[in-house]
Amino acid sequence: MRAAARAPAAAEPEVEVEVVALAAGGDGVARLPDGLTLFVPLAAPGDRLRVRVVERRKRFARAEIDEILEAGPGRVIPDCGFFGRCGGCQWQHLDYSVQVAAKKEILREALARIGGWTLPRDIPFAASPSPYGYRARTRLLSGRDGIGYRQRRSHALCAVDRCPVLVAELQDELCRLAAEPGLRDQRGSGGEQELLVDRHGGVRSTRIDSSGHRPRDVAHERIEVLAGADRMGVSAGTFVQGNLLLRDLLHEAVLAAAGRGHRALELYAGAGFFTLALARSFDVVDAIESSAGAVADLRANLKAVDLDGVRVIRGDAEESLRSAVGPTPDLILLDPPRVGLSPGALEALAQLGAPRIVYLSCDPATLSRDTARLRPHGYALDSVRGFDLFPQTSHIEALAILVLAPSGPA
Repeated sequence: MRAAARAPAAAEPEVEVEVVALAAGGDGVARLPDGLTLFVPLAAPGDRLRVRVVERRKRFARAEIDEILEAGPGRVIPDCGFFGRCGGCQWQHLDYSVQVAAKKEILREALARIGGWTLPRDIPFAASPSPYGYRARTRLLSGRDGIGYRQRRSHALCAVDRCPVLVAELQDELCRLAAEPGLRDQRGSGGEQELLVDRHGGVRSTRIDSSGHRPRDVAHERIEVLAGADRMGVSAGTFVQGNLLLRDLLHEAVLAAAGRGHRALELYAGAGFFTLALARSFDVVDAIESSAGAVADLRANLKAVDLDGVRVIRGDAEESLRSAVGPTPDLILLDPPRVGLSPGALEALAQLGAPRIVYLSCDPATLSRDTARLRPHGYALDSVRGFDLFPQTSHIEALAILVLAPSGPA
């Protein structure tokens, strides 16, 4: 049966509200006169606003700002003229200190409410050394109107010719692409442009068409980025941590959390950002990755540094956990996509009974859900810390360490 479409609220009067907090998705949080929770995009804590309700549900409503009656103390002028139309950033109107404080609270609240964990009030949180000019990898949407990102809450293109969160090298390349008339005909077919800065400051610009295909001459071309002290080759389309300014700190923190031992299991290994260093701290490493391109990069990177003891397994995490993994590892390290782990993968992971799990997450809600599901298997949350890999957005990276109780699974 087709679900009924949710129509916008009809002819609701404008209301005045005060924004009291920021929600996980980036919206401001207020209350309507009847007490219903209200989410307001582009709002700042302390704002007094006149808003128009555009959607009403049983437990919450959404609104758009009609007028800022009084700005909150943390509201600032956005650096980008496309802000508000472009969907890439949600928080350029907030002072960076407000962004960091909000992310710390969102992470703490998710782990407490969804995960059921008791946490210290102040979670360690690494701010980006600069709130702009940090991003060394990006995917741009292309079309007849130009190149850019998707519009806010839309699939339509918001064409841009500058993006202040990009490092200078990518900013220059974006300007070149936006002004290049020869790309106009290619843009008509849609697709994306991937930009990545290498360790020398060079830029690889790769066109990816709407079917996901890359030109043959660059599909297997690898450029080098740094993974701690290692040089790591990555091909077009392979994931790389985007914040150039926090990449070293994140790498160091994850490897310190992993420690040393005999056997380690790494899920979602990618091209080896953590694997190369992990192989120097453990005698045996099983590295699982589903992407064919990332697996090829990982094998090439391991061969380049002549590291033994790493078994690369290409496959789905759940299937590989059930069929391809050997004895109980001393450590499980995982860096899953935003959706987290499937119930089957979590069950298979828990059954391995590793004494230590290091979980790097890009979504506090799925991190909280997954760690809560490990609790009945005897795991406790030992520590958690946050990283602001994406200033000006509501995205939060978190590193959690779980340990197995000495008595084993409950």
